Amino acid sequence: MSRAVGRGGGSAVSRSADVAQLAGVSRKTVSRVFNDEPYVSADVRRRVLEAAEELDYRRNNAARALASGRTRSIGVVTLGTAGYGVASLLVGIERAVRDAGYALRVVSTLEGEPAGIARAVDSLLDQGVDGIVVSEPVDDGEVPVRVDVPVLFLGAPPVFDVPRMVTAGVGADVLARAATDHLLDLGHTTVHHLAGPQRWYAARDRLKGWQTALGARGRSQPPVIEGDWSAASGYAAGRELASDTSVTAVFAAGDDMAIGLIHALVQAGRRVPEDVSVVGFDDNPVFAYVTPPLTTARQPFDAAAKEGLRLLVHAIEKPDVDLPPASPPPVELVLRSSTAPPPGLKRGKRGDLAAPPAPKP
Repeated sequence: MSRAVGRGGGSAVSRSADVAQLAGVSRKTVSRVFNDEPYVSADVRRRVLEAAEELDYRRNNAARALASGRTRSIGVVTLGTAGYGVASLLVGIERAVRDAGYALRVVSTLEGEPAGIARAVDSLLDQGVDGIVVSEPVDDGEVPVRVDVPVLFLGAPPVFDVPRMVTAGVGADVLARAATDHLLDLGHTTVHHLAGPQRWYAARDRLKGWQTALGARGRSQPPVIEGDWSAASGYAAGRELASDTSVTAVFAAGDDMAIGLIHALVQAGRRVPEDVSVVGFDDNPVFAYVTPPLTTARQPFDAAAKEGLRLLVHAIEKPDVDLPPASPPPVELVLRSSTAPPPGLKRGKRGDLAAPPAPKP
């Protein structure tokens, strides 16, 4: 889903004129100061810079006011982590930016640092980027920053005010629903959920998809266990669930947590998938080679990045034209050997579910 919102606020040229008027110089002199050209006295340079600071006028605004109009660069704000999902999305963004003919500027943030996004955006604006991609998965509340270029919020809701906003999702809630439906289709009465940390937008989307799938079929929603994306938190959840023999299916919000969960279940004597089926999320290629190979929801990192960048470039290059319709992200469930019908059900000859035969009298 994508949308664009136009707002007022004036052009970079008009603000350049404001700086010139406040400093008592020409607009050309303002341009010379910000491009560090010679033949500008120290007093004039000081007055221009003081006026620019008072008006919150950025260096990149001056650059965009030059004849070239744009720098053909796009900035990315992303969480600095080695996690598979975040890193894979960043790789997809990098490819899409370069394929679109733009240079890439990346600034990383730290989880739990609310001011980090504002500083990252400020840094990118100071570099004169034409647009910004926010691939920031953690909810740190409203961000007090003023932006004057189009912004793509990828997989997360808007966190600050922008002149033209583009949103593009990865369909995490739809994927989570597909993962849960798969387990219900196998015959499981309900599905437990090992969620990610709820400060993460992605974890909330996956929780929502799980809830939607169960609610649509009138199934009970077991208590949610919240992990932290790590295999260790999955292992802890597995130890908690292993003692409950009514648990026959678990949807984990991340592949790492799913692997930790499976390890704990097997240690406790619960077979996977014969006793408990497990589905992960992301499709980290490594987990096709564990025992059992992990069934998982594959995130469309490249497709989401490409579609989002297509819309962002449109917003940059055609600011007065409405955005084209967005293509929905693909939904793909990778079926491997960690899921099966629950104990007491078996596959029929055509793959349909069948109850065990009644005992002979």
